[in-house]
Amino acid sequence: TLAATMEQLQVYDRAAIRHARDDTTARHLMTAPGVGTIVVLGYMTGVETPARFSRSTSVGAYFGMTPKRYQSGEVDKAGRVSKCGDGMVRGLLFEAAKVLLSRSAKPSDLQAWGRALAKRIGSKKATMAVARKLAVILHRMWTTGEPFRWIATPVPTTA
Repeated sequence: TLAATMEQLQVYDRAAIRHARDDTTARHLMTAPGVGTIVVLGYMTGVETPARFSRSTSVGAYFGMTPKRYQSGEVDKAGRVSKCGDGMVRGLLFEAAKVLLSRSAKPSDLQAWGRALAKRIGSKKATMAVARKLAVILHRMWTTGEPFRWIATPVPTTA
């Protein structure tokens, strides 16, 4: 039974890789660090149509990666992650962020930001923050067609 299950799992795995390889959008989004075949297919399935979101920052809230707010009278507390939305995509983005922070060989500004944040607030909170930012970046890459920026280039100012 185990051998048959493993064989069927390999068939599904090859089909997912083939689908991601044939899709130009998936190949484009996989240029981001930590984002592989399963992450990009899950993300594309969760977002469906990128035009649904008027702003890229709304994607993080859609997947429940923003903190809860408790507001009553003079009290205003920020809680843990709201966990609204698709839990599978949130988990995949969290794993991608973990890979980006721990195993990505090529340095990026996102990785440096996440590591600095981890020193200040802890690794799990920083990983979720990087996952939220990664969701926003993937949406922006998808809508504009721009490649992932490993190092942010300063915007030229006119004087």
